[in-house]
Amino acid sequence: MLILGTWHDHEIKISVRERERSLTVSTVWEGHLLTAAYEGGGRPRTFITQGTVYRRALDGRMLAKWRPRGQLRQRRWLSQDEALQIEARGRALLQAVYADLQAGRLEANGELPPLGHTLFQRAIAWDEAKSRADAAHYRTIYLPIGILPPDQYSAIVLQATLGCSFNSCTFCTFYRDRPFRIKPPEEFRQHAEAVKDFLGEGIYLRQGIFLGDANALVVPMKRLVPLMEIANEVFPEAWGSIGRPQTRADNGLTTHRGAWGGIYAFLDGFSGEKKTSDDYARLASLGLKRVYIGMESGHAPLLRFLHKPGEPEDVLHTVRAMKAGGVAVGVIVLIGAGGHFYAEAHVRDTIALLNAMPLDSRDIIYFSELVVTDDMPYARDAAAANLHPLTHEECLAQEAAIRAGLRFGASKPLISRYDIREFVY
Repeated sequence: MLILGTWHDHEIKISVRERERSLTVSTVWEGHLLTAAYEGGGRPRTFITQGTVYRRALDGRMLAKWRPRGQLRQRRWLSQDEALQIEARGRALLQAVYADLQAGRLEANGELPPLGHTLFQRAIAWDEAKSRADAAHYRTIYLPIGILPPDQYSAIVLQATLGCSFNSCTFCTFYRDRPFRIKPPEEFRQHAEAVKDFLGEGIYLRQGIFLGDANALVVPMKRLVPLMEIANEVFPEAWGSIGRPQTRADNGLTTHRGAWGGIYAFLDGFSGEKKTSDDYARLASLGLKRVYIGMESGHAPLLRFLHKPGEPEDVLHTVRAMKAGGVAVGVIVLIGAGGHFYAEAHVRDTIALLNAMPLDSRDIIYFSELVVTDDMPYARDAAAANLHPLTHEECLAQEAAIRAGLRFGASKPLISRYDIREFVY
């Protein structure tokens, strides 16, 4: 439901979305347009003001994103105090708007529905103490979630494994703080139940389950199948998705029929060859929809420089097995890797490898520009090899060159960019 009105001589928009259990208020506040968005339980989600988007992560951190005129997008993680100040500003807006709604001092084209009153009250009650406690609670459930594919930023992450099974890629530091471990079924069930309890009504804004961490599908079938069955038991298919309302007797929450969104996961592409197309068909029957593979490049010498195990042919075999088993793929290409020295071969061999894959409209090709930080082994190796990095403009040109060489049939995969600096969970 969208309510339009006038408040203190300014336009105001109040969006109450029943199926997603969400509240958004947008109007001028303290001299500037402010949009504040909240989950069903009152948890802040997004604030937009003065050309800056503030996105709150579940661990309480907040990423600010803005784009100065004529420049590239800028990003900065706020300090905790800064994040809490943004939350407080949104809360003050809601308090003022809700008080005037109740007093009849806000001219609008409709009345706030009962759910709207509930959402306002919950968001207003989300004060600093509750925000701090919520972030602390999150850290008892999850280890830091390193990264997700862009189309999975709103998934429910379940950490079936911790860390990465090989953890040797020089360009990745997401999982250096933990050894690889597969959770036993009972521990995973407790984790999944804790995630469901933590998300609360915020779950209605989420679609699909992402099995973490970095390489969850490396788990042997006899151990992976029970974990996926548990995920389906804790988050049954009919719960939380869009469609005709129904009520679950076990918790009394109003839910909606339809597909939950399926199960998704990463696989390195080099250990994936150990599963057959029949294995993937079995996993598809348990809800597996798409697997994301860090291919990085089709050029074998570049993969060796990156300390990526295996050969390009291993990725091709894995993709073919997945597709034969009815599972879609998301293939990730690392733009700028290897600098100028590897650039020509990187483009040539990546085109060849992608064109050899049986990709269709259910699949995604992601182009992810290499982001180098001083703590990466890649930075050390590149300096030792005297590699000259590509500029951002040269990375865009490299991406364009690969795109131009791709040849698919009538059913083409989606092709998109993947900026790891945008990730917020």
